[in-house]
Amino acid sequence: MTGKLAPGQPVAFEYELFEDDPDHLRTVVATSNRTTAWIDPAALKLRHRIGRGPFGEAWLATHHRSTEDYSEFHEVAVKMLHPVKENHMRLLLEKLDDLFSKCQGLEGVCWLQGISVISGKICIIMKFYEGSVGDKMSHLKGGKLSPLNVFRYAVNLAQGIVKLHSKGILILNLKPFNFLLNENDQAVLGDVGIPYLLLGIPLPSSDLARRLGTPNYMAPEQWQPEVRGPISFETDSWAFACSIVEMLTGVQPWRGRSVDDIYDAVVRKQEKPHIPNGLPPAVENVLLGCFQYDFRSRPLMIDILCVFESLQNSVDSDGGWIGLGSRILPDKPSSGYTEWFLSKDELKVGDMVRSRKPPNSFKPENMDVPEGKVVGLEQSTERDSFVLVRVHGIHDPLRVHVSSLERLTFGLAAGDWVRLKEEDKRHSPVGILHSIGRDGSVAVGFIGLETLWKGQSSELQMAESYSVGQFVRLKANVLSPRFEWPRKRGGVWATGRISRVLPNGCLVVKFPGRLTFGEQCSNFLADAAEVVVVNFSICPGMIKKYQHLEDLHWVVRPLLIALGIFTAMKMGIFIGKRVRGSNSKVKQQQGSVIQKDGQHVDGSQVASNPAWLPLSVANMLFKEGTNASTAG
Repeated sequence: MTGKLAPGQPVAFEYELFEDDPDHLRTVVATSNRTTAWIDPAALKLRHRIGRGPFGEAWLATHHRSTEDYSEFHEVAVKMLHPVKENHMRLLLEKLDDLFSKCQGLEGVCWLQGISVISGKICIIMKFYEGSVGDKMSHLKGGKLSPLNVFRYAVNLAQGIVKLHSKGILILNLKPFNFLLNENDQAVLGDVGIPYLLLGIPLPSSDLARRLGTPNYMAPEQWQPEVRGPISFETDSWAFACSIVEMLTGVQPWRGRSVDDIYDAVVRKQEKPHIPNGLPPAVENVLLGCFQYDFRSRPLMIDILCVFESLQNSVDSDGGWIGLGSRILPDKPSSGYTEWFLSKDELKVGDMVRSRKPPNSFKPENMDVPEGKVVGLEQSTERDSFVLVRVHGIHDPLRVHVSSLERLTFGLAAGDWVRLKEEDKRHSPVGILHSIGRDGSVAVGFIGLETLWKGQSSELQMAESYSVGQFVRLKANVLSPRFEWPRKRGGVWATGRISRVLPNGCLVVKFPGRLTFGEQCSNFLADAAEVVVVNFSICPGMIKKYQHLEDLHWVVRPLLIALGIFTAMKMGIFIGKRVRGSNSKVKQQQGSVIQKDGQHVDGSQVASNPAWLPLSVANMLFKEGTNASTAG
């Protein structure tokens, strides 16, 4: 029975827990330090299951509420999560408690009524909604919505997501069947971040442990967030775009593919869902941005909301676009970064700045602004902004485009490689700075962490940077690396070439010096803290230089062998010709001598110098000379 709680009063409740055998339950008492809408499981009557997902089941239930003055029965939806172990039950309840308090009164988010535990499973009780966007699509011809409804629902949902993001909540499970419809045909979020709550809590299935979301809508970093992540607000941008594409086309992304096939397409091959033709350029541009492999290059949800809000009146009742003109996509920034990447940090007067290096560049560049201070802002158009930068040693301020500058705070800028001064064994000490506030607060991506590490700039120091194209190998003192790494002949670590740098500093390395066949793995991962850069100039001695030359490509060794054989053959032929030429000249000289002395040939004379003639000729002449002297 529901009761009233005094503000700040701890909530104590009992629940039955089973671990392996559901027939043997035991009572566990849990206490929450935060006031919550705890609902007595006896007040809930489950009627029938209405859905099943990767993290639990959805049930239709009746909630009996009664006091001294009234008694009511309400239809509610119960999200029953998979069971977790006792030592993680309290942690999950605390997370749900915090989530419940943050979601109260948020527009565009489903109405949460309380939390309970039934049969050892944590349950979230929420308002029952009659249907979802996915249900509506399933009843339409072709399974797709009109552009007018897609844009309207997109604005409803984006508003709710922006509010949850402002509270620090990631959803990670956006899809049409989780977009519920209220009585006014407005879309509300039916999932308030269950996968995000389960981060760090062991799941009952090893397959679930591999992912946190629904595979068809998952971003690349969402499959292995501690390795390829971390997950961030931009992770939801990918799933949101997948949902918009499905609502427009009626086709689920990667429909009909297995989980392994989707993983292979999204993570390894970097494939993207197909965007339909005929969309307004601004919508097409934002969807393309949402499908960027590196989440730092995707738009934030506030950017997506602005695009759809600006185009709400651009769709007529027949689904056509009004007054959009010719199809021209916005120009790509010349810096090599996406416009969404560049728009995440606006410059202000007084900021310290420096020239932005091209992405994935390890070569030293000539910096127009090694370090300067912004003294003025100038904006001619929405996408064409300049700032005035005062640089030491130059009298007049420089007028520089904002896309070519990055903010420098306490000596650090977003994208810098950093190292923790005090290492934590739970994750790599080397990572990439995701953002830095003007007050020194930082967010860093580290291998081993599923989310961004939060701290202060004083806890960090600059680290050696790595870029695509560099050759690296494991350090000699690394005996047990974080990731598998191949060895060369003799047991030494092989040298590979960086093909990609992930946002948390994880290096994707290929080994062009190794010839692979079929399904053999050609890509390996590496922790930047465990590798060292290798190049031709620093290899000591000719042997090391040759070994590095072999690492450039597997064809180098057979090519050098073939070249050596070819050279040897050519030299052999050349020497053979010289020898034959010398022998022919000797024969000619010997023939002329014989002709000159042919009138009187002395056998003893020929025998005294046989080395100048072939052995057979010398023997013959010797015999002839002997016979002649005997006859005389």
